[in-house]
Parts: sequence; structure tokens; C-alpha cells
Amino acid sequence: MTVWDDLVGQERVSDRLAAAARDADAFVTAAAADGPLPQASSMTHAWLFTGPPGAGVVRAARAFAAALQCVSPDRALGGVPGCGFCDGCHTALVGTHADVSTVAAVGAEILVKDMRDTVRKSFTSPANGRWQVILVEDAERLNEKSANAVLKAVEEPAPRTVWLLCAPSVEDVLPTIRSRCRHLTLRTPSVEAVADMLVRRDGVEPAAAAEAARATQGHVERARRLATDPAARERRATVLRLPLRVDDVGGALRAAQELVDAAAADAKQLAEETDTKETEDLRTALGAAQGGRMPRGTAGVMKDLEDMQKRRRTRTQRDSLDLALTDLTAFYRDVLALQLGSRVAIANADAGDALERLARGGTPEATLRRIEAIGACREALDRNVAPLLAVEAMTMALRAG
Repeated sequence: MTVWDDLVGQERVSDRLAAAARDADAFVTAAAADGPLPQASSMTHAWLFTGPPGAGVVRAARAFAAALQCVSPDRALGGVPGCGFCDGCHTALVGTHADVSTVAAVGAEILVKDMRDTVRKSFTSPANGRWQVILVEDAERLNEKSANAVLKAVEEPAPRTVWLLCAPSVEDVLPTIRSRCRHLTLRTPSVEAVADMLVRRDGVEPAAAAEAARATQGHVERARRLATDPAARERRATVLRLPLRVDDVGGALRAAQELVDAAAADAKQLAEETDTKETEDLRTALGAAQGGRMPRGTAGVMKDLEDMQKRRRTRTQRDSLDLALTDLTAFYRDVLALQLGSRVAIANADAGDALERLARGGTPEATLRRIEAIGACREALDRNVAPLLAVEAMTMALRAG
């Protein structure tokens, strides 16, 4: 199974990346042999991956990074790089390859201090691999200073450095950066393609896979989590019960509190999976003595890690809330489809009784106002409004809609 098999419903993008990886391999091979370099190539030094949430934008970039580092013997015999099992592919995919650097926002923005070491590394030759790959998962979160640092590196790249930038759309990236990148647009995969992937790759029962894929409307990672994590299914069920609990002021406020608490619990669960290991790894690297005592001069490093983890928890909570609001939007979209007699497929078929009840009890205009209230809540969260305040305003609007 190759690295390209993980790109669900993205055959056109996979073909372009595979061709570029093949040309990149030919370039490195020729350079190592001091032979003539290829005159024509589909490879370039900077790529911009865009697409809607769930399309697998970061997954596509990481698959390309793996293919660039592929050292499979089959590659040398004319096979397409990206075997998925060699050391180069494996370490790039799991994030431990020395020449694949990943930058992801841990807060609302990627700060210039978060980019400084990575930009410096981009000007160096690969240590062990075939290319120096810089993967920026949240290019839309680069602030002015960090974006300018990236721009300087992209303008004058080292010969074997590749920048892979990921963002929702080209408009989210600084024009001077995107003009220097080759652009690839991913699309939302079909519900059928996602369901098939869940069955093949995760061993999910076909009926459960189809339900998860339909509920998430082709969002690959959310579908996988919904199909394999009972806690995720319970959180979604809580969200879908919310529209029936906002009939009065007290109910609206209680529903808002529960939604925020659920997002906080989700963020805490994810943090516990990573924070403890990160802290222990850093303590070991700094030479913590038996019994837990740290060497002198290391308190500042530990404090920086704690600050980063705190920023990441805040962002994770907001991201979890945003996912809940996405589910809520899909619920009211289904209500609107029923009210208008649309033949659009219902995403939340498992909540059919609640959908029918709200469709009969309201008008399309009221449903549209409720969808707008959810959108306003998401915008408020993007502006760093206190989560509880933003969600309370939304639930009150859902009640009054």
C-alpha cells in the first residue's frame, strides 16, 4: 500500500504529486552522479495545498513529503516514489524524519519565533534524506512577521529545499507567497469513497462506515473518529439534542454551558495524550536527575513548553467547539431540506424524529436565521470572544429564531 492510497477521492492530485516526486527523484539521482540535470520537470520548490475541511490537505502534503524521501529499491528501477514501507516513507509519515520539519499553529497564530529555527533550517542541505522538506500545516495562521520570514525563504530557496504550505483557500495566504507556489486544490471526497476507506483501512462495519461518512459529509478524519471512538459519537449525539433543549431561557443557557464543557473535556483528553509525553521527553533530554530534579538553567525551557501546551489547549478547545457548531449547522441544513422538500441527501438520518419535529414546527426563514446565528458564533470565536459568551448568544438566538 503506497503513500498515495491515503488520499481519498483525490486521484487527480495524487497523479500530479506522483509525477513531481518521480522528477524530483531523477534530479537528486542525477546530481549525486554528477550527471546532466533533467531539463524539464514537474517539480518545484514551493507548493500550496488548499481544500475544504476534511479533504485531507495536510495528509496530501505529508504523503508528498514521504514520496520525496522514499528510498525503496523499486524507485531506483523506475517505480513511482512513495512505497509507504521504506524507512524514508515511514519516518516522514509518522513525523520523525530528520529532514521533514512540520510547523503547526498551537494558538490563534503562528508566531515568528515559532518559524525562526525552521526558516534557518530551510537554507541547509538535507542531513540524511534526499530533500529538506518544510511542511506548514496552518499557513493561514501565519501572522505578518512570520509570513514575511517564510516569504524570504521561499524567494531564495536552497537547491534541495521544498516548502509545502497548507491552507483552506489561496485567499488565506499572503499574495506574495502564493504567487511563488504551485497550487493544488483538493476536493471534498464523496461519502461513498470515505465509507469505503473506513471499511478497508480501519475495519469498520459497512453500515457504521456509511453512517459516519454521511454524518460528516465526506470529512475523512472526523468520519474515522466518529466510526471508531464511542466518546466522539456521544459528543455528537449531545450536539444534535441541543435544538430540542432551547425552548426557554434556562434551557438555552444550560445547553450553552454543556456544549462549552464538552469542548473543554475533549481538549483535555487530547492534551493528556500528548502533554505528558512531551514533558517527559523534554525532561529526559535536559538531563533530569532521578527523583525529578532538573539541572540549573532549564526552568525557562520547561516554562516555554508549558506556555506552548496552554496555547494549544486553548486552540484545541476552540477547534472542538467549531466542530460541534459544524454538526449543528448540518442539522439545521437537514431541517431546511425537509421544509423545502429538497431531494438533497439527509446527513443526520439517525436524528430523523428531531428533524421532522423541527421542520413541522417552524418555517424555512426561521431555520435560515438559526443557521446564520451559528455562523455568527463561529465568527465570534475566530475573534477570540469568550467561548461561553459566544455560545450563549447563539443558543438564545436559536430559541428566538
